[in-house]
Amino acid sequence: MNGAAVDLAAINGDRHGEVGVAHAAELLAFTDAVMRGDDSTIRGTRAALRAVLSDEAYVDVAAVIGAFNVVDRVADSIGIPLDDMMLAMSGDVRDELRLTRFASSANTPAAL
Repeated sequence: MNGAAVDLAAINGDRHGEVGVAHAAELLAFTDAVMRGDDSTIRGTRAALRAVLSDEAYVDVAAVIGAFNVVDRVADSIGIPLDDMMLAMSGDVRDELRLTRFASSANTPAAL
């Protein structure tokens, strides 16, 4: 990171406009479309994202979305809890993102 402030509330749809990440609106729209699996929306948001990112940056974005989706599902399916250090370090972020609203948060009882 470059030390810039990032408004994590944008991930929850709580904020719009400038959130501290270049092309945030396009990134969030594409990520939401991919996670929902809506092919027609994916096509439109992909085109909007490709219009503002280099090919390399677009590949990075798609790889991060795919990797997170896989790693998150594997961790949830086998019930990997957060270790004590990560639990302590991530409290503020988990609170800001309101992660306990997701059923999978039950896999990390110490974080509840």
